[in-house]
Amino acid sequence: MTHTAIWHGKVIAASDRTLEVGGYVYFPRESVQMELLTASARTADDLKCPHGVRFYDLADGGAVSKRAAWSYEAPQPAMKPVDHWIGFWEDVEIK
Repeated sequence: MTHTAIWHGKVIAASDRTLEVGGYVYFPRESVQMELLTASARTADDLKCPHGVRFYDLADGGAVSKRAAWSYEAPQPAMKPVDHWIGFWEDVEIK
C-alpha cells in the first residue's frame, strides 16, 4: 500500500515501503522531499528521548510548520525498524 504525506495541498512524501509504528506512519528518507525540512533546535524533552529524536520544521515559500516531522537517530530496539526514517504529524495529512 502506498502512503502519501500531504502538507498545504502538496505531496511531500510518497512510498509503498512505509512502516506503521505506534500509530504513526514512517517514510524512508529517499521518499521524502528532505529539502523542505530543517532541523529544529532540540528541547529538554527531546534530549530525554531514548531514541535520539530529532524534530524538523517544514518550510516552503511562506508556509512554515514548526516541528511537523521527526526522525529517530539512535533508536532502541522497538524503534529500530524506522531508524532515520521520517514521521509526520499536526499540519501533515497522511493518506
